Amino acid sequence: MHTRAYATLTTPRSQRIAELLKIGQPTTAARCTTCHAPFHEVPASLRDGKVRADAGVSCESCHGAAEPWLRSHARPDYSHADRVAVGLRDLKNPYHRANTCVACHQHLEPDLRNAGHPPLIFELDGQCVTQPRHWRERTGQGGQLWLVGQAVALREMSWHLERASTPDPAAVVRWQAMVWLVQRAANALTNLPPFAESKSEPTPSNFQRVRELSDALALRTSELAWSPAFNDRLLRHLAGASHDFAADTLPRLVHACRAERLALGLDRLFVASGNKQTAAAAAAQLEALFKAVQSLPDFDSAAFARHLAGFSQALPP
Repeated sequence: MHTRAYATLTTPRSQRIAELLKIGQPTTAARCTTCHAPFHEVPASLRDGKVRADAGVSCESCHGAAEPWLRSHARPDYSHADRVAVGLRDLKNPYHRANTCVACHQHLEPDLRNAGHPPLIFELDGQCVTQPRHWRERTGQGGQLWLVGQAVALREMSWHLERASTPDPAAVVRWQAMVWLVQRAANALTNLPPFAESKSEPTPSNFQRVRELSDALALRTSELAWSPAFNDRLLRHLAGASHDFAADTLPRLVHACRAERLALGLDRLFVASGNKQTAAAAAAQLEALFKAVQSLPDFDSAAFARHLAGFSQALPP
């Protein structure tokens, strides 16, 4: 959680990563503090005397500079629009929320990953659930948050690859997996921008095209009046992807990365559907899907396809 972000920098693992990268102490190195302790990047002259650089990820990291809205944001006579008008960042809007979170939760430079930093997978709905609830979420919005988050994640992945002189092969594989997932999700709902013309070949023009398509998809999805029918259609469409894993025409790692993202998405959509407590058979198959992606190098595509078909068949009518 955000409250432990700075504490992570004091662990032996963080110390070892910093040693390998030769960046000094992780508690003061900008490569680390930019996400784990953002106040460290703010000059002391611009901080209130009570604000410490080791505060970790604070309210302002997500909600914007607090001076304009701090005193008024808890007033019962203020609407959400009133709070936004005085400077509070509008995180009720899924697109704005995803844009606020994605920078620290999605991209990881190859040298950080190679030094031992845990992989980052941006999953907006699931990561919001882990935060202490200090806001009211709209009922049934989980599927919308998931899809907006995935589209924004793909946009960010495309942006970094588009600007890389030599794209990182591991990042390309993850990007190709995300193109497949987001394209399949977008095509499940007819009232979303088409994603069919996107290409997964790792070329600068395709990185740019996918970046544009995914941003348009995220924005349009955030504007939808999300309904249980949308969530159910999306869940069933993604659950019906077993044939994509039965084929052996793709490298194992591409299949594994697809499966990893898909399992996370199915979980969030299944929870949002409200069936988790009543569809025990589907829940058991979902658990099997998660076990199948625990070790990506050992991923068994055929086994995953079988569990995915079982999950699809076990969904309540």
